[in-house]
Amino acid sequence: MSKSCRTGYSLIVGLVVGVMLSVSVAVYADRDNGAQSALPVEDLQRFTDVYMRIKRNYVTEVEDKDLLDSAIQGMLSGLDQHSAYLDEQDFEDMQVGTSGEFGGLGIEVGMEDGFVKVIAPIDDTPASRAGVEAGDLIIRLDGESVKGMSLSDAVAKMRGEKGSDITLTILRDGEDRPKEITITRDVIQVQSVRSEILEDGFGYVRISNFQQRTARDLVRAIEDLQEQGELQGLVLDLRNNPGGILTGAVGVSDAFLEEGLIVYTEGRLEDSQFRYQASPGDVLKGAPMVVLVNRGSASASEIVAGALQDHRRAVVMGQNTFGKGSVQTILPLTQNTGIKLTTARYFTPEGRAINEDGIDPDIRLQQLVVQRSDSENGGARMGRDGLPESVDADEDNGETLAERDYGMNEALNLLKGLNFYNRR
Repeated sequence: MSKSCRTGYSLIVGLVVGVMLSVSVAVYADRDNGAQSALPVEDLQRFTDVYMRIKRNYVTEVEDKDLLDSAIQGMLSGLDQHSAYLDEQDFEDMQVGTSGEFGGLGIEVGMEDGFVKVIAPIDDTPASRAGVEAGDLIIRLDGESVKGMSLSDAVAKMRGEKGSDITLTILRDGEDRPKEITITRDVIQVQSVRSEILEDGFGYVRISNFQQRTARDLVRAIEDLQEQGELQGLVLDLRNNPGGILTGAVGVSDAFLEEGLIVYTEGRLEDSQFRYQASPGDVLKGAPMVVLVNRGSASASEIVAGALQDHRRAVVMGQNTFGKGSVQTILPLTQNTGIKLTTARYFTPEGRAINEDGIDPDIRLQQLVVQRSDSENGGARMGRDGLPESVDADEDNGETLAERDYGMNEALNLLKGLNFYNRR
């Protein structure tokens, strides 16, 4: 046996022994929780055999660290589409992402059947302006197949210098052939909350994703609307909102609820089980609400929609949501690396599982694209799934937001009806 193979074998033996010790400690620590199980010695031996065959027979020499990193990535990616290994760059990007400014295309993605699936494009980003839609499957990046790539590798390839282009080849439901979309990268600065008055007494708030400051910005936006006159109803727009941090969703829900459960989680470990309760105070003082959702509404936005729906605080309108209802915990490995591991699942106050099932709207809307027939206006173009490309009313030939957005118009009409009914 060569010196390098003996070294590799010794390394693997040490690794297996280390795994045996760590598993033994974990079993002992979790014995009361029913986590006791036999150590898979035969499977660990199989792993060792594969490792050594690669070291001896692969066409080029591979570093031990690269092999072990790949093994970790494989273990995590085989669990679900949200668990992942975080190297130094991933660790840094995650911290930047929750602060509201990061580089790239502006899409939230996951993995499905080996391809990158778009959960939702973020408002006013290169991806949304280029026409990327929720549910798109990205099969190639600049002509390179993503099959076999890890999610982190695919995301890294989509990043790049501001001003540089990348071509996405996508598969879309309802279309026979793949289509190519070229996007120019940019620094993404996300404005989480935007608002405006739809008509006298009726307000609109759009949340594009959930950040640390989202709940605070929401309350401030509603207070600004109330300074323009008493609000008789509010449309909360969560369409194509891919989620974000849990505390943002809890804070937004709490802003409209006086009491009761907002969301709870269930997992194997005691510290992964949480119950979040609402505190007294409704920023709208009981005024009726409509929450708009679609297939791009995921994770934190589903928590908000589910909580307000279960408490009968709002009418949920639109399409079924994405169904991303799991908790990912960051477990450090070193100072700058870690793993993102699914440790629990979300449930609405009434015990409905969000994961995979999503939130079923109270009133279902078709995914219509509406154009104004008035030729003088040249046709008011709608964005994806009927969502307008901007909330600025003066950008579409003077039309109001409700006039150029089918879903918004339906929500506003419902609010007017609810307000009339409540006054009787």
